[in-house]
Amino acid sequence: METITTSDLAQEIEVLKTQLTGDMFQDMELKDKIHNLEMQLKGVKPTDSHFDCIGCGA
Repeated sequence: METITTSDLAQEIEVLKTQLTGDMFQDMELKDKIHNLEMQLKGVKPTDSHFDCIGCGA
């Protein structure tokens, strides 16, 4: 099983950002993936919540 490093996450985020078109509707899925990766990278969970974020899986 591969270990994902912070540099792997950052690199994947940058690759996804290059695929953004500027069209909000086309970019929705990519922005969601970028958000999820950034949350993993920063180790962030929603504030005031003992539950994991259902929307993004953080």
